[in-house]
Amino acid sequence: MPDHAEAPAGSGPRPRRPLRTPLRRRLRTRLRRPTPVVRRNLSQLLCAVLGAGLGLLTPLMTAGPRADTDRVVGVLFTLGFGVISLVSIIYSVLFLVVQFSASTFTPRLTLFRDEPIVWRTFAFAIGVFVFCVTSAVAVGSRKTVSALVPGAAMILTLVALAWMRTLQMRAFDSIQLGHSLSAIAARAHRLYDTLYARPYTGGAGPAPRSLAGTGRAVRWTGPSAVLQRIDVPALIRTAQEGDVSISFQAAPGATLAEGMVIAEVTGGHMEETALRRALSTGVERTFEQDPELPFRLLADIALRALSPAVNDPATAVEALDHVEGLLVRLAGGDLDVGRFDDAAGRTRVSVPVPGWEDYVRLAVDDVVLAAAGAPMVLRRTRDLLSRLVDLTPEDRRAPVADRLRWVEGNGRANYPFVWTRA
Repeated sequence: MPDHAEAPAGSGPRPRRPLRTPLRRRLRTRLRRPTPVVRRNLSQLLCAVLGAGLGLLTPLMTAGPRADTDRVVGVLFTLGFGVISLVSIIYSVLFLVVQFSASTFTPRLTLFRDEPIVWRTFAFAIGVFVFCVTSAVAVGSRKTVSALVPGAAMILTLVALAWMRTLQMRAFDSIQLGHSLSAIAARAHRLYDTLYARPYTGGAGPAPRSLAGTGRAVRWTGPSAVLQRIDVPALIRTAQEGDVSISFQAAPGATLAEGMVIAEVTGGHMEETALRRALSTGVERTFEQDPELPFRLLADIALRALSPAVNDPATAVEALDHVEGLLVRLAGGDLDVGRFDDAAGRTRVSVPVPGWEDYVRLAVDDVVLAAAGAPMVLRRTRDLLSRLVDLTPEDRRAPVADRLRWVEGNGRANYPFVWTRA
């Protein structure tokens, strides 16, 4: 979503560069790619078409030894229907892993479900099935057929089995706490490296989350949905054509309710349908343009671990380990990435983005309150905040220092025998 050209450090306003920067070009390319659902469906269709084409062409080969057609047809049908049974196994593994992650970690954790290997294995199994069945039908009228036909089917079956083994190992990793936490942190770092490429140089924080009352309101008219992505380059072009400026009131990750103001348009004229076409919505949050989602997931895992039904403070401590790494990454970054300019330097699109205090609140507050009865988690939170105070620029230390004082006071008062100084 947000991106800016890098600006030199120093005082005063940072100059803005035109849209044609490497980061914006990467953003434009990424936003024009098909959605994950479209890519999954296309991969399945492509594998089915390739399987049918190879199934019609392979029986035409005359090289190599010959084999009796009846036996080859039996082998092909056996391999084909044996491979298609992998599809049911894939869905079974997917269901079990998703159910386990939802009940053990958080229902918002969908990393394994979105793994490319899940749908690629599914698509490849369909392709092998179509190849085997098509080949069996194509050679049915012949007395003999080249042994390369069943040989090719066996090789493809072995490849499908190898993919299935890799899928099972990924599924096993996805139900491990350490792997899930590391996967969340890795996706967060990739997102933050793109959004917050510039270092923090002081000054004003991000644009405010609400700029209501400054233009014509555009309201959400459909059923409730989660805003997943905003096609900023397309909106900039549309805003230039209509000589308008668009100020969003909702950011990716927000739930859009019917009648809710999603943006305000100032200036010339722009059709509301053009703005809505630039929005991608769904039923759940995604990592693509939602920088708060990683902290929400890590906090959810820690909160579930601290619930009376689970009572696993060590898991909460592991989640806080990764929270600290993300906060340290953001402490030195310029978070003011919510304004987008056209080639002439005029701001055309603005999106509300979280500031430093928003991240600290989301990452720490709920966990600290839930950890009031868990000294292990309180000590880990105290260590996290102590390190942040040392690494955070001076004008960002206040929200961290306030929480550190609360944790120190609470821990010292309630656990005097186990509480030690930082």
